[in-house]
Amino acid sequence: MATDPTEQLVRLFAEESRVRAFAAVALGAGSAEQVARAAGLPAKETATALLRLREQGVVTTGDDGELGVAYSLFKEYARTAARRERDAGAAESRASGEQRAADLVLRTFVRDGRLVRLPARWTRKKLVLRHIAERTFEPGVEYPERTVNEKLRAWCEGSDDIDHVTLRRYLVDLHHLRRSEGIYRRPAEATPAA
Repeated sequence: MATDPTEQLVRLFAEESRVRAFAAVALGAGSAEQVARAAGLPAKETATALLRLREQGVVTTGDDGELGVAYSLFKEYARTAARRERDAGAAESRASGEQRAADLVLRTFVRDGRLVRLPARWTRKKLVLRHIAERTFEPGVEYPERTVNEKLRAWCEGSDDIDHVTLRRYLVDLHHLRRSEGIYRRPAEATPAA
């Protein structure tokens, strides 16, 4: 059977006889005979439907033998769904918060397509260098060293902090660019550097 409570309930209530039997119990039918009468089902179909409803825990039999709806199970399913929704919202909020932080770093160190300076903190530096690689080089395209130097010089214009050679070295060291015999290529997916 499915492990997700919502999916379990959908599968359970996909059968009309189970829905009718459940509705009869919810409306107060306390025995199989009362359920059969209220639901308009034959006795055998009622027994089968009630068996499945009990197996799934949505209908219980009390100490007095009366059938009842397991409201506590539905409350637990609702709490689980609310927790899952809250956790998903928190994860989405964290992701959007991380994106805002990344945007702030980029606005601080990159202006008008130029590198103002490289951040001192390594995590920020890696973020800025990845941004430069993604904006400058197409994945899989081969670039001769002269072209790479020209493209990186454009990023360094007006910066006393860094030159294109240092920038190129960082991009290679971080695997944003691969170098082989004077030809540079940005991999389809950059390998994370330590």
